[in-house]
Amino acid sequence: MTTDQNRMASVSVMKWRWRRHPRCVGLARAQLRKALAGWGLVGIEEPASLVLSELMTNAVVHARVPPGREIQTRFVRQEDGVIIEVHDASDVWPKQRVPDDCGGYGLLMVEKLAARWGVAERNGIGKMVWAVVLDTTAPSE
Repeated sequence: MTTDQNRMASVSVMKWRWRRHPRCVGLARAQLRKALAGWGLVGIEEPASLVLSELMTNAVVHARVPPGREIQTRFVRQEDGVIIEVHDASDVWPKQRVPDDCGGYGLLMVEKLAARWGVAERNGIGKMVWAVVLDTTAPSE
């Protein structure tokens, strides 16, 4: 392991703040990939990145908030995976809808890739949408 990987492996929670801009979705994915690599969880990089992309995109596109409000991501290392949280200042909770030609597949994908997901109130304004992505290939004890 490199020095950066050793340092990251000792940190169990990583947080970033993002502007509400589509470019931030890819930047957040890059930070998640770095965190997963540091935690030795590269086996879940693809499903975790897809889940994060959907949650971040929902926050960027659908969270109608005053200008200047940021999105926060929080990645929490678990023994067998990661909790991905996306915080925004909108009080409108995401709803799964019936997929059609115009979309509606995002939260369905999150449901399929994550062990569980949900929405919670935050201290203050807004909400937190979270998902748990587990490494199902890891040996059980």
